[in-house]
Amino acid sequence: MGVAPQPMLRPAYGRASLSDLLPSVGAQLGVPGAENVLQLPASERWVVLLVDGLGDLLLADAAAEAPYLAGLRGRTLTCGVPSTTVTSLTSLGTGLPPGQHGMAGYMCRVPETNEILNALIWNSAVKPRDFQSEPTVFERARAAGIRTSSVSPARFEGSGLTSAALRGPDFRGIDEADEDQRIREIVAAATAGDRTLVYAYERELDHTGHGRGVASPQWREHLRRIDAFCARLRSELLSDVRLVLTGDHGMIDVPGRNFLIVEEEPSLLAGVTGLAGEGRLRQLYTDEPRPLADRWADRLGDHAWVRTRDEAIDEGWFGPVSDRVRRRFGDVLIAMRTDWAVMTRTLPRELDLVGMHGSLTPVEMTVPLLVD
Repeated sequence: MGVAPQPMLRPAYGRASLSDLLPSVGAQLGVPGAENVLQLPASERWVVLLVDGLGDLLLADAAAEAPYLAGLRGRTLTCGVPSTTVTSLTSLGTGLPPGQHGMAGYMCRVPETNEILNALIWNSAVKPRDFQSEPTVFERARAAGIRTSSVSPARFEGSGLTSAALRGPDFRGIDEADEDQRIREIVAAATAGDRTLVYAYERELDHTGHGRGVASPQWREHLRRIDAFCARLRSELLSDVRLVLTGDHGMIDVPGRNFLIVEEEPSLLAGVTGLAGEGRLRQLYTDEPRPLADRWADRLGDHAWVRTRDEAIDEGWFGPVSDRVRRRFGDVLIAMRTDWAVMTRTLPRELDLVGMHGSLTPVEMTVPLLVD
């Protein structure tokens, strides 16, 4: 039996969203113009650890596997739309909603060239700093005299996504399999100055969820390892360092029988000039958005929210949208409400995914805000 249609959870931009986290930290550190919307406690040293794929409802369901993290549960944030890593990391890094920073999904259109940019591998000649030109909170903090650091896998140094979303801090590359090194670098970075901001990133939970599913024993085993790591990190940080733990999105398992393969239904692609996004939130580019949206809505019924770009903007999916980035978002957006996904054979690796995210269901949109 499949998942029933879920309620839509719109992003809480400016109140309790991932884009409000670093500005709230920055306000406590004295970053000019930053506001402590989340009412975080006072501190002059902060570590923000983002666990990719750590949804709050997933954590609640697996609380027995993660006693340290579950013991801190209480407050939550929403991520932005789409609920995906590229968009979320940029919202975290810039303190802005997607409609301002313009990283419109893991794949989106570059209107100036009409190419489809995959921001995870940055398969475009467009420069990351040009595509995402808004300053990051790290850059603003650094300008205010705050020591900023990023402790992340070494291979991410200088990548397109890092340059677009998270530029500014001193990069401390680590071997992600070496827990001792990771903790050592985070602790050292947190005490490298009188006022410090450290960003750290953990990706394996998301990787396991995509490959095995969030209902798998492998996912729960990895959550146990992350919980132990976070508890150890807290014990080794000085008492004056605040540790914040959060995620970038949740995840839902999608059975292969619930894949809608677009090539098998050519009428759904009539008039489509480009396809981007992800299986849980496809973005379609077209010169005729209304009739295309109507065809998709008729086909999917209660399985999806189908919106034109203007409708999605009016509903607050992306926050206030700058004219500079407006056309990066799909002319038609297909956001799934059940455990279905819209897939394409032009992206064959996606057909092997089990856990997915991107849409506006509560399990995908809600991430924990854990402060210790």
